Amino acid sequence: MSSNKLFSSETANRYALALYELAKENSELEAVEKDIKELLVIYNTSVDLKNFIKNPTQSQSSQLELLNKISVKMSLSKIIKNFLSILVTKRRIFFLNTIFLNFLSLVSKKRGELKASLISSKNLTNEELENLNTELSQAMGTIVTLNYKVDETLIGGLKIQIGSLMVDTSIKNKLKKYEQIMLEA
Repeated sequence: MSSNKLFSSETANRYALALYELAKENSELEAVEKDIKELLVIYNTSVDLKNFIKNPTQSQSSQLELLNKISVKMSLSKIIKNFLSILVTKRRIFFLNTIFLNFLSLVSKKRGELKASLISSKNLTNEELENLNTELSQAMGTIVTLNYKVDETLIGGLKIQIGSLMVDTSIKNKLKKYEQIMLEA
């Protein structure tokens, strides 16, 4: 099982890198990135599409036909249309989500962006998120992209993770520390 996971991960990375190089070479990196983000939204919200793509019993012709219709409907770039065709022909279309996520990660990394996870106890306003993002970007000396979630079990405060750096100012964490101190005493 782990060898299959490794294979799929390596394969997805190679395809993502190839797509990145092709888009960069043709000066269509932004267009390809936009197309991929739109395709991922559709892929992740449509259970039928996800099942159709992941189903190994689907014929190549039916997969190509569907993806061509989607390409025309969404006015996808020629690079993405051809890339999708290659994935179907090589029977790698079931790696679509992983390849696209790897591509977006690669683009982000090449821009020098850092990904950060932000979890708060309550919904933050757009202004609060922008201020926090600006402060983090200045502190880190690079562009920080926030992945924001709300976790009401935190009671209050924030959790921020950038790579291996974790800042936890949540009340839940503070209570846990106090509990630990009381148990040790």
